[in-house]
Amino acid sequence: MDFFNRLQELRELERQQRWTGTFKDYLEIVKERPWVCQLAHSRIYQMIKDAGVEENENKTRRYKFFESELFGLERTLEKLVEEYFHPAARRLDVRKRILLLMGPVSGGKSTLVQMLKNGLEKYSETEKGAVFAIKGCPMHEEPLHLIPKELRKDFEKEYGIHIEGELCPSCRLMLEEKYGGKIEDVEVERVFFNEDNRVGIGTFTPSDPKSQDIAELTGSIDFSTIADYGAESDPRAYRFDGELNIANRGIMEFQEMLKCDEKFLWNLLSLSQEGNFKAGRFALISADEMIVAHTNENEYKAFISNKKNEALQSRIIVMKIPYNLKVSDEIKIYDKLIKESDMKDIHIAPHSMRVASIFSVLSRLKESKKQGMDLVKKMKLYDGEDVEGFKQKDVKELKEEHSDEGMSGVDPRYVINRLSSSLIKTTTKCINPLDVLRGLKDGLDQHPSITQEEKDKLLNYISAARQEYDEIAKKEVQKAFVYSYEESAKVLFDNYLDNVEAYCNNAKMRDPVTDEEVEPDEKLMKSIEEQIGISESAKKSFREEILIRLSSYARKGKRFNYKSHERLREAVEKKLFADLKDVVKITTTTKTPDAEQIRRLNEVSAKLIDEYGYCPICANELLKYVGSLLNR
Repeated sequence: MDFFNRLQELRELERQQRWTGTFKDYLEIVKERPWVCQLAHSRIYQMIKDAGVEENENKTRRYKFFESELFGLERTLEKLVEEYFHPAARRLDVRKRILLLMGPVSGGKSTLVQMLKNGLEKYSETEKGAVFAIKGCPMHEEPLHLIPKELRKDFEKEYGIHIEGELCPSCRLMLEEKYGGKIEDVEVERVFFNEDNRVGIGTFTPSDPKSQDIAELTGSIDFSTIADYGAESDPRAYRFDGELNIANRGIMEFQEMLKCDEKFLWNLLSLSQEGNFKAGRFALISADEMIVAHTNENEYKAFISNKKNEALQSRIIVMKIPYNLKVSDEIKIYDKLIKESDMKDIHIAPHSMRVASIFSVLSRLKESKKQGMDLVKKMKLYDGEDVEGFKQKDVKELKEEHSDEGMSGVDPRYVINRLSSSLIKTTTKCINPLDVLRGLKDGLDQHPSITQEEKDKLLNYISAARQEYDEIAKKEVQKAFVYSYEESAKVLFDNYLDNVEAYCNNAKMRDPVTDEEVEPDEKLMKSIEEQIGISESAKKSFREEILIRLSSYARKGKRFNYKSHERLREAVEKKLFADLKDVVKITTTTKTPDAEQIRRLNEVSAKLIDEYGYCPICANELLKYVGSLLNR
């Protein structure tokens, strides 16, 4: 019953949203809500803006409109909105350009266009995105086009609204025949953009140029009516149902535009620059629509090398859509695609998506000329981590080294295909990072289009991803083991803190056995600090920092423990794990563990399952794998 109630509510909402009135009534709406008659580019820009904008610490604007589907393209999307949509919305000359998205396969071009189309459909259902049109017009005409040219300046002075465009042939005839030229009586209705209903959103896909007709773009003569109306130039004898017609007021998508035959592109010359196109035996027809197309880099290079295309080339704004270069965002891409599948019964072990992402991102990066900078360091730096010798401020300079970085490499489709293969093949209802790496490697053997040199490069990236996972796996087990030795961690921390306090205060300590005064235990302090790379020259300032933090906690009446300072926590855990390494080795690899070892293993396994997202199968696999790593 809940479903049918919601269905009824939806019908009621649709009924309430419908509106029909006269042109005179429409002008009252325009007075109250002038945005209803904004042009296509302005409406799209407003739609993106209304979804929300955030600015991060790097002063990059993140547009929330795109965040559910596109990941790692913040700078690209910011450039798209700020350099194309915003000026186009303000009626600058940019709106007279075709937006061409150019980038590698599976880089997000089609997804971006689909988001704009879907977004516009939903936006037209809101008050801010409401669209009104002349009732019965096949091109969903802006009603303000009814106002004669002679009165438009007066209208602009009174209403503050600029009018662009002329009535289509169908509306011109309807105004005279049905309404006797009285524009105030012309019926106006609210329309809702919908690609399925062919309202406000058009899509053109190239096919065989010999069989594909220009009528798909501009409409065609209805031969069955010529006997009734007597001439091909009568609007009633013409179907205004081409993609350019029905996309009026919204978006026109040209899929793989540069694959189109030349005759289909000629219409774009006047449509982009003058906002009109030629159809049948009519004068130029006005159209207000954003034209967006997409292509790959090779086709674009071939296009610009042909001098015949100069006129169209000057009417194009090219926006590069590269692959994502952040591991954390690449993970989101694969997570999204996996969640859309029916594989919820298969458990994916932690870090499985990470190793796949490391592999694909490494393949897209270009070698840096900076000394000490390798691809793995670059990958980590791009993902927001600081690496030895470099900081986040170096990222901008690194990106400027290669303007084409991200325009080549492994595409997400290949990775998701291999992930899908691993998910289907598993017999344990669980896949782990090693299964994923194995799947990626097997896929290279089946890939017919790559050279041996390219294959060797990709195998190196798989190897690098494996090395990164080895460190992650050891750290994961380390944290789980330290948890089962929580008391040991606390004792080690308290001991370190006592020694630091004595060191900073130039005081002596008392030996717990002999009660003699002794110097602070430099060996102990150093053994902990070296775990996080604290040098001899930096030890004093680090210890003083710890003491200041301790005093600050004491003043606030808070308890300071080893988890209160992130770097100290890491140092204590690493030190403890180093001391426990032999225990871990024995516990995870012995074939006949004793009762105490079994208890420890169960504790660690429970920690991995309860807090780190493992299942019993992949937790056991992880422990065995780390045991083998420690035994090497």
